[in-house]
Amino acid sequence: MLYPELFKSMEAVRWNMASDIPWDDFDGSKLSDDQAYTIKMNAITEWAALPATEMFLRDNRDDSDFCAFMSIWFYEEQKHSLALIEYLRRFRPELTPTEEELHKVRFEFDPAPALETLMLHFCGEIRLNHWYRRASDWHSEPVIKSIYKIIAQDEARHAGAYLRYMKRALVHKGKEFGEQARLSFAKIGVLMASAHRTPQALHPTNLHVNKDMFPNDTVQSKLPSPGWLENWLDNQICFDKEWEGKVSSRILHNMSLLMDTTFNTVQDLNRYRKEIIKSLPVVA
Repeated sequence: MLYPELFKSMEAVRWNMASDIPWDDFDGSKLSDDQAYTIKMNAITEWAALPATEMFLRDNRDDSDFCAFMSIWFYEEQKHSLALIEYLRRFRPELTPTEEELHKVRFEFDPAPALETLMLHFCGEIRLNHWYRRASDWHSEPVIKSIYKIIAQDEARHAGAYLRYMKRALVHKGKEFGEQARLSFAKIGVLMASAHRTPQALHPTNLHVNKDMFPNDTVQSKLPSPGWLENWLDNQICFDKEWEGKVSSRILHNMSLLMDTTFNTVQDLNRYRKEIIKSLPVVA
């Protein structure tokens, strides 16, 4: 089981919202209205860990170890939301999300293959780490800069934990299951490392998850300003091709370590995916 070790390692580096955030350093002259509003949108987006956790627990009922790890992930993700909400409560109370606004992002996600969802969220954590690093650079107010740096580090640790479960999936249920896991990881890896080719941001909160609600079935579509994310990325934190390249490179690097094969490009990973398909037994 991975949960006991992950709990211990994450407990050792867990930050305290009261003492590890420099609240007294706040400088209101360095926070614009536009910047403050994006904090609200990120706070609500982070709250969507609630329906994501419900999805994980439902779709991984046969994996108590992973579901136990969800207790850590859920706690830390909700803590991110709470820290951003607390910032607004202290310094921009008129922008504090209402309970109704938070509850709106809690809706049911359609069942999906557990391995593909695992890989999707692994890539999502890598992407969010890079987004928050850019957000910290974009902001000039010292307290929110510190908060974004802190939660970016959490997202990187979450990616590392998901990677541990991906490694386990390759070996712990036999060769056939391991090959299916490789295929699932490669399939989603090709998609998520190709974000520069897609018009929308490839993050779990921006993907369609409930066909009965389509097209309003993304977390972002439930926010007070559904189109804020693209503007935040393109015009505010300026998450450009160079930064997209960093995300892609990080995904490919980890896939190389996971599969014990070198993937320098998305095309390399896609060729690997096609080779796995050819090697799998044909189902009559």
